[in-house]
Amino acid sequence: MAEIILEMKEITKNFTGVRALDRVSLTVFDDEIHALVGENGAGKSTLMKVLSGVYPHGSYEGTIYFKGKECQFRDIRDSEHMGIVIIHQELALIPYLSIAENIFLGNEQAKNGVINWDETVAKAKQLLKKVGLDENPNTLIADIGVGKQQLVEIAKALSKNVKLLILDEPTAALNDEESNKLLDLLVELKGHGITSILISHKLNEITKVADAVTVIRDGRVIETLQNDKRSLDEDRIIKSMVGREIVDRFPKRSVEIGEEVFRVEGLTVHDPNNEDRQVIKNVSFNVRKGEVVGFAGLMGAGRTEIAMSIFGKSYGIHHRGKIIKNGRELRINTVPEAIEHGIAYVTEDRKNYGLVLIDDIRTNVSLASLKSVSTLAVIDENRETQIANEYRDKLKIKCASLSQKVENLSGGNQQKVVLGKWIMANPDILILDEPTRGIDVGAKYEIYTIINKLAAEGKAILMISSEMPELLGMCDRIYVITEGQIVGELSQHEASQEAIMKKIIEHQKLSRQRISA
Repeated sequence: MAEIILEMKEITKNFTGVRALDRVSLTVFDDEIHALVGENGAGKSTLMKVLSGVYPHGSYEGTIYFKGKECQFRDIRDSEHMGIVIIHQELALIPYLSIAENIFLGNEQAKNGVINWDETVAKAKQLLKKVGLDENPNTLIADIGVGKQQLVEIAKALSKNVKLLILDEPTAALNDEESNKLLDLLVELKGHGITSILISHKLNEITKVADAVTVIRDGRVIETLQNDKRSLDEDRIIKSMVGREIVDRFPKRSVEIGEEVFRVEGLTVHDPNNEDRQVIKNVSFNVRKGEVVGFAGLMGAGRTEIAMSIFGKSYGIHHRGKIIKNGRELRINTVPEAIEHGIAYVTEDRKNYGLVLIDDIRTNVSLASLKSVSTLAVIDENRETQIANEYRDKLKIKCASLSQKVENLSGGNQQKVVLGKWIMANPDILILDEPTRGIDVGAKYEIYTIINKLAAEGKAILMISSEMPELLGMCDRIYVITEGQIVGELSQHEASQEAIMKKIIEHQKLSRQRISA
């Protein structure tokens, strides 16, 4: 019979004016994958930060027992010493250090203060083999993809003799193939005696690998569901998460699609680090008034590069092609010019490029529309506050006040602030790049509803997503992209996951045939 490895009893954590955790208790058994789910802001990450010592003993109420022993962690080093390792959603790797250096950072293979590099590389190779990563340990982190970086983080955890591995949204930025590889690794690690706590909004992954699922809502544990026979379905989890059944995950939209308002012809862009390499190759597409058009493709297909190139040449060099709006060709060389022409881009990386995290909600919402809240280049703070209040209510942004820093909001509410910023700019063409990445099913539904309202107002919307069900549920047409090219166009009736993958595979086969010829 499995033994209890972790007990958290009556954990209460308060921030200024907010109770994030309210007497939360959690029990995790040895050699299991235990999932933690809930809406954004429910308290999942806060609970794991308490467990891992990010929030030290004394900053919360309650008791933690690990392997039967009461623990009072002062910091992460204390928890790691006990074999508890957390991998955050934002990976803690140094891009311009090697894989080996990152694995042993803070845990150097040294004697008398001198690092033994031969030992470091040899042990790194062993750890990489354990996680199924075939990379040279001397490769820089900057030179490998996000999926491989996740595996490096796990190798780093293994180097610390991990017994309980905590993963916060580990597959949020991964494609299906990379996600499945990581999930298979967690199952394999379980077979070697490593227990995992998995935080994820991807419920299909939860039902696939989790042995138990604890649901947190508004800082409280609602229930723990058993899934040892893999009989738990997503709808059952959703009902517990949001407190109600969601009959349809994609809200219905009834919009009369109008005439073409935006067209791109022959867009070709070169790699900024290798000017001979074409990243975007002769891409042409169009979007009509009130239409939601999707970009489907695997990670690295070039979807984000296309979007950023359109948005003021934010990506690449040697741009060629035409951007046409309402029948007139535009000359757009900068982001301010793109905004001036009614084009908005909601980035996939809201924390680095979409928000000023240390600033408040009010300032972030008005950031792209300062002219509308200014007189003679002086910001009217009363007007700014009034408009920010309108968008807080319209988008249902959950916050203590408009003066709250956006870094303290949940992922879903941060995404709503980014949307508010661009909606306030009143664009005609709205490019949404992974608009629901890392947010829960309830917040997703609210954002889908916002997208539908914008379409109903006549906005032309271009939507990039790595979640095929999202594209199929939201889009009127879908362009399939691979290797920087559009390789197919599917109507809503023609589109399916199989049809999209067939277009990609057919193109890849043709590419291989051309190379071999």
